[in-house]
Amino acid sequence: MSLAEFTLIDRIRARTVERDDIVLGIGDDAALLQPRPNEQLVVTADTLNSGVHFPAETPAFDIGWKTLAVNLSDLAAMGARPAWCTLALSLPEASEDWIEAFADGFFALADQHDIALIGGDTTRGPLSLSVTAMGQVSRGQALRRDRAQIGDDIWVSGTLGDAAGALRLWQQGALNVTAATLLADYETLRLRLLRPTPRVTLGLRLRAFAHAAVDISDGLLADLGHIAARSGVRAEVDADALPMSAALRELLGRDAARECALHGGDDYELCFTAAADQRDALHFVAESLDLPITRIGRIMEGQGVHTEGHDGPSGYEHFAG
Repeated sequence: MSLAEFTLIDRIRARTVERDDIVLGIGDDAALLQPRPNEQLVVTADTLNSGVHFPAETPAFDIGWKTLAVNLSDLAAMGARPAWCTLALSLPEASEDWIEAFADGFFALADQHDIALIGGDTTRGPLSLSVTAMGQVSRGQALRRDRAQIGDDIWVSGTLGDAAGALRLWQQGALNVTAATLLADYETLRLRLLRPTPRVTLGLRLRAFAHAAVDISDGLLADLGHIAARSGVRAEVDADALPMSAALRELLGRDAARECALHGGDDYELCFTAAADQRDALHFVAESLDLPITRIGRIMEGQGVHTEGHDGPSGYEHFAG
């Protein structure tokens, strides 16, 4: 390991904090952790590659934020409380300015959700970032994909299609991802692509109501398809009920906005199923969190995911041509 790599590690380590549940953190061959009693460990991992999962010109702060956000979204979909994470960085060069900005974005989100960085690795190579995130959930309370029940409502949080809409605009040369814009609709979509909001608090609340859940990373229909397949049921989606932002509809038009909402990815909203008698309780949850959740369909006997006369690709292909 070069001196520059040691310097980068020291800069990252300086941003971490000591906690009682971390017996030994950054600085040894591995970390020692102390999970809470009677809780299960929830573990997820994601890798983001430049030019595949984000435009190469994306600012370092936003890369840091999104690198952690996608993992927190997985924990949210399981109803887990974030606890610890590791970070592996592949960097084409050891730029101190870049790593400081990256760390600013990473820890801005980490501090919001009380998740501690406990170790990782750095190496030289094409820009690639891998996080393994760990959370905890009381035994038997984790949300899963295989528990949807016939008669359940299908719900989604927030709005859908914004990130895919931003990607379309970027591909058309109409959106610059490197800096904020005073055009409100464009800025709304830009931030939805670069700084997704993991719905951690909603996931924790849903443990009392939801039967099955998944986060929307590859597109609504693709990810809802995981619930349908794992649960052995049919998901019926009302395309007219999809929640879409005014910015998405204004910039792309109704039809293209709907395509993004159905098939686009990178929203990192939660899609979940719950019994019909939980509607009032879920509306209360939405109001208490100041976060819209929308009923978009229902679970039936059968297989697959179906919309009312709407065809298209099954999911998100990131930045592939």
